[in-house]
Amino acid sequence: MERNIQVSELDRRAVEDQDVEIVERKGIGHPDSICDGIAEHVSRALSQLYLDRVGKVLHYNTDETQLVAGRAAPTFGGGEVIEPIYILIVGRATKEYEGEQLPVSATALSAAREYLAEQIPELEFGRDVIVDVKLGEGSGDLQDVFGEETVEVPMANDTSFGVGHAPLTETEQIVYNAEQNLNTTYAEAHPELGPDVKIMGKREGDVIDITVAAAMIDRYIDDLDDYDEAVSSVKSYVTELAREYTDREIAVAVNTADDYDEGSIYLTVTGTSAEQGDDGSVGRGNRANGLITPNRPMSMEATSGKNPVNHIGKIYNLLSTEIAESVVAEVDGIRDLQVRLLSQIGRPIDQPHVADAQVVTTSEIAISDVEADIRAIVDRELANVTEVTRQTIEGDIATF
Repeated sequence: MERNIQVSELDRRAVEDQDVEIVERKGIGHPDSICDGIAEHVSRALSQLYLDRVGKVLHYNTDETQLVAGRAAPTFGGGEVIEPIYILIVGRATKEYEGEQLPVSATALSAAREYLAEQIPELEFGRDVIVDVKLGEGSGDLQDVFGEETVEVPMANDTSFGVGHAPLTETEQIVYNAEQNLNTTYAEAHPELGPDVKIMGKREGDVIDITVAAAMIDRYIDDLDDYDEAVSSVKSYVTELAREYTDREIAVAVNTADDYDEGSIYLTVTGTSAEQGDDGSVGRGNRANGLITPNRPMSMEATSGKNPVNHIGKIYNLLSTEIAESVVAEVDGIRDLQVRLLSQIGRPIDQPHVADAQVVTTSEIAISDVEADIRAIVDRELANVTEVTRQTIEGDIATF
C-alpha cells in the first residue's frame, strides 16, 4: 500500500530567522527528568524481561510515574535529608503469560534502583528516596491490538501523533549541549555540581541569553566564597561552550534567584531540587529530542515509559525526529523542517494516517527541487519503523 506522505512549504520563517526564540532543557536530575528516566529504564527492563521469558514484548506502559518531593536541610560541608523523596511507578503491565507468573514489580524496583544509583549517586536508596510500584493489568482491547502475532508490523495502539524537527538552531544546540556537558565532562571534574541542571535559552535578534539553574551539593562546598566560585565556574564554562556554536552575542547567568546577603542560595544535599519541595511527573519536561521548544510544534504525549512496540506516543515522536534529522543530513538546501506523523488505532504503524513534512528551503532551492527526495526518505524511514523499537529496548536512543 502506498503511504500517505505530504510535502509542502512551511508557512512561517525558519526559527533561526524569527525575532524571538525560547528553548529549555531540564537536566537529568530535574524531578521531571528523574521520572522520565526511571520510567524509561523500567520500560527497557520490562521489555527485556518479556523477551527473556516469553520471546516477545508483552503489553505494558510505565509512563505515569510520579515524584513527591522530600525535605532536606543543606548546609556547608554537608547537611541531611529530613523526609525522603517518594517515587511511585505507575502504569500497566502483563504479570502472567500462559500460566507463568512474571516478576514485574521486582524488575521495576531493581531498574529504578539501578537508574538512581547511576544518575543521582548522592541519593541513598531506601533512606533519601523511597520507590513504590503500582502496575495494574493492561486494557483487554489494547492487549488484543498488541497481540496480533500474524502481522509482522504492529498495529497502532492509539489514534495519536508525533512531531519532530531539524536542524537544531544555534540556541537549541547551546541549550542541549550545555546541559549534556555539564552533567558529564564538567561534573566529573567538579563534584560540587549536582545533576539537577536546568537551562533556559532566549534569543532576541542576535543576542542569546542563557539562564542556568545549577544545584550545588553542600558536602563539596565549605562556605559562601566556595559556592560563589562554583557558580562563577559554571558561568565561564557555559559561556565558552556557547561560543562553539554561534558568533552571536552571548550572556550567561547562573542561579539568578540567589541572595547572598540573605544567605539564600541553591545549595542541596543530594544535587536535586526533588529533595526540597519540587515534585515531578513523566512527560512534563523535555520532548523526545531532549528539548522544550515553544517556537516549534510539540506533542503533549509522554515519550518515556511507553511500550516501544506499538505505542504511538513513543514511536512516532522518536521516528519523526529521526526522519527530520535524516532529511536534513541527506538533502541540501533545507533551513527548517518539521515532520508530523498521525496514526489511527488498529492501523499498521508503518502506514500512518498521514506523514506530513513541511519545509523552509534556502532562497535558491524550490520545494519542487527536493520534494521527491524528502518523500523517498520519509517512505524509507517508515518502512524501517521497527528499528525504533530495537534501538529503544537496547537503550540506543534517548527519549527525553
